[in-house]
Amino acid sequence: MKEKGRKAIATNRKARHNYTILDVYEAGVALVGTEVKSLRDGKASLADAFATVDDGEVWLRGLHIPEYMAGSWTNHAPRRNRKLLLHKREIELLIGKTREGNMTLVPLSMYFNEGKVKVELALAKGKQDYDKRQDLARRTAEREVTRELGRRIKGMR
Repeated sequence: MKEKGRKAIATNRKARHNYTILDVYEAGVALVGTEVKSLRDGKASLADAFATVDDGEVWLRGLHIPEYMAGSWTNHAPRRNRKLLLHKREIELLIGKTREGNMTLVPLSMYFNEGKVKVELALAKGKQDYDKRQDLARRTAEREVTRELGRRIKGMR
């Protein structure tokens, strides 16, 4: 029976903190059987993952999918490079953007969509330390404003 909807496997929580997200793409991932079984158990880490474009193909590197416990000698290597499946014009666009300037491809999340493994891939630009501090200050200020509004609505002040 085929699964319906979207089931999250892993998210890269630091990506939005360390990078300014410019554009987001959905890509399929070429996997072997034991990798899919390990992912169905919800085991994967996007912490050190990034994508590169080599010879007209997009590769996901640094993604850690642990070996499947019930696997035999056919088990996969946990940190092998995995090919991402995108349309040719999307790949050409990514080649142009990454060569253009200081942009990188960062995976934001990994999930099952209709039973197939997908990666949400972001075209991103690295943030400087002062940008991160400004974002943190802005979020803190917004949080304080919403708290204060909530207090006033409840009549606490």
